[in-house]
Amino acid sequence: MHYRRNAAPLAGALAVLLFVSACSDRTPSPVAPSPDQAASFSSAVTQQEVLSNAIIHRTVPGQAAERSQGAGHGRGGGGGSNNLAYRGGVGGIGVETAPKVYLVLFGSQWSNDPSGEATIVTNFLNGVGGSSWLNSVTQYCQGVSAGTIFCNGAGQAAGNPNGIFGGIWSDNGSAAPSRPSQSDLASEAVRAAAHFGNTAAGSNATVQYVIATATGNNSSGFGTQYCAYHSSTSSAYGNVAYTNLPYITDAGASCGANFNGLGPKAGITIVEGHELAETISDQFPNGGWLDGGGAENGDKCAWISSGQGASANISLNTGTFAVQSLWSNAFNSGSGGCVLSF
Repeated sequence: MHYRRNAAPLAGALAVLLFVSACSDRTPSPVAPSPDQAASFSSAVTQQEVLSNAIIHRTVPGQAAERSQGAGHGRGGGGGSNNLAYRGGVGGIGVETAPKVYLVLFGSQWSNDPSGEATIVTNFLNGVGGSSWLNSVTQYCQGVSAGTIFCNGAGQAAGNPNGIFGGIWSDNGSAAPSRPSQSDLASEAVRAAAHFGNTAAGSNATVQYVIATATGNNSSGFGTQYCAYHSSTSSAYGNVAYTNLPYITDAGASCGANFNGLGPKAGITIVEGHELAETISDQFPNGGWLDGGGAENGDKCAWISSGQGASANISLNTGTFAVQSLWSNAFNSGSGGCVLSF
């Protein structure tokens, strides 16, 4: 995923920021944790909100346009341009050493699920832990110097355990906002932490919450600027990592429908897998592992349709799922590249 650094002119971004400040939510908004050695970026994605410390997963056409600018941007496809390096962590945390992911179905609107996305994401998360597809994250670590490219056994490695899925919460007591803002999603992630009992200091240091919105109920910018994004927020329970997972099939081909011939629902797990792996390797953006252009392990391999690292189906014990490849620094004798197994 990439920070949207120049999505709108600076004057426009400042104007939107003032607008958001003046029109605050009903309750105080959570704020993103301050990185130790990592830069913090904000950018205007729409005229309604400013995303802070959020790293977006570009749409299919958006990624194609990004790649057309050339490999010098460090966001290329299967060939690779530069490896990921450690950014120093946020509060000492850079990766998820014992990852656990929780799925939240946000709002009563989930009574309508025409593509069966809740079941598909649940089955994917139930089976993906311990898979060879996800295993490339284990080469990245924390507790090493900023700028490290190869851990070589140092520090604490990111994990890929069986049973990575912690559970699902249908938060359907009331309707979610019709177009949830980033602060709405962050607040829901904090409520999810409480729901799942992750309330002690440090209990969220290796946890992520997937906040899924129902069909027709997605955040602004979905399907045009991004397919999903991951971010983090501070709370009384420590820093909390979360993903904004819109109803992916609502965006059609822009977010992976029939991508690479993998079927009309392929984007659901391509996008969630992208976010899962990126959060494991960059728990609190952007203190984890990124390349020189700000790309994470999913970004560098997003929406590849042919050759090394092309998106494909993988078989898990819970079914067959479409996924993209993930960046591996170790591939190709340390030159790096996109891999579907490690």
